[in-house]
Amino acid sequence: FVSEEGFMAEIKRLRELGFKRITLKTGAYPMRELAMAIKYSSMAEVDLLTIDGAPGGTGMSPWRMMEEWGVPTFYLQAMAYEICEKLVKKGMRVPDIAIAGGFSSEDHIFKVLAMGAPYVKAVCMGRALMIPGMVGKNIGYWIRDKNLPKTVSQFGNKPEEIFVHYEELAEKYGKRMKEIPLGAVAFYCFSQKIKVGLQQLMAGSRNFNLKSLSRKDVMSLTEEAARVSGVPYVMDAYREEAEAVLDS
Repeated sequence: FVSEEGFMAEIKRLRELGFKRITLKTGAYPMRELAMAIKYSSMAEVDLLTIDGAPGGTGMSPWRMMEEWGVPTFYLQAMAYEICEKLVKKGMRVPDIAIAGGFSSEDHIFKVLAMGAPYVKAVCMGRALMIPGMVGKNIGYWIRDKNLPKTVSQFGNKPEEIFVHYEELAEKYGKRMKEIPLGAVAFYCFSQKIKVGLQQLMAGSRNFNLKSLSRKDVMSLTEEAARVSGVPYVMDAYREEAEAVLDS
């Protein structure tokens, strides 16, 4: 079991080896271990702490372990926010925090960054980014073998017809485009979808940089979610402002 002394000694050892930036990734552990991870990282001036909630999905553990083991991400992030708030009140530095655990779309990213503001600076995705890479690779094989399934061939039979950003990459890389695997092309297409979708959500909420996102940009749809996260219930969000309008 990790002790405070052991943690500090290991960070010191890494710095003495010459590491300039140090990050720590922790899993979906209970609140005690989460408090230790955040506080120790604060004390040791760790640069980035990644907190990975349940369930998992990259296949590094048996399926039931990934599905049923650990604290669900929403609850884990709520705990992390509470701990960060307490450390700040004590005058302690909070390391930059990244949240992982089941995210796959731009709205997930928006919600995580807003709910965790100002402490959460990044969102990590594993399975969501692996899938387009694998599908893109398979499409390459199917094109080679002239065996495209109808679910793909309905969009075309060539890479430039199937992948919406293929021409953009071809214009940038020219003849070297043939060296880029279609798995990478699919990965890029998915990342662009995430990028544009996040830009739309941020523009719609009048946030034009990530730093401006705050907990006021989200609300809880259930009373339990509000109780767990501290994010106002939908029937209470902006109620004071509404009452001020009515009373003026």
